Amino acid sequence: MSRDSLDDLNAKLLAFARERDWEQFHSPKNLSMALAGEAGELLEHFQWLSEEASSSLSADKKDEVALELADILIYLIRLGERLDIDLVETVYRKMAINQARYPAEQVRGDARRAEEYD
Repeated sequence: MSRDSLDDLNAKLLAFARERDWEQFHSPKNLSMALAGEAGELLEHFQWLSEEASSSLSADKKDEVALELADILIYLIRLGERLDIDLVETVYRKMAINQARYPAEQVRGDARRAEEYD
């Protein structure tokens, strides 16, 4: 991965926003809307591609996708900071929930949602 932790990225993103006096625009509502917009931009890169084509992007297309992912991560980190949510701790908590909901021996190779199991 990269050299920066989420804490390092958070500090850099916070400093970036403060240097530009942009925190006033970074309400949870605005950040979540920006996050959704960036997710939509990511989807555009895959729209109409086959499964195979979506897994074998050209170098240029892969770089464009990487930049969209970066935008998504930026807004996600900023939103976590504004709401005082520890994203790493929350991901580990969510993984534990998912492990309980989707026991490997029961769901291996099955894409159904937990509610769809008998």
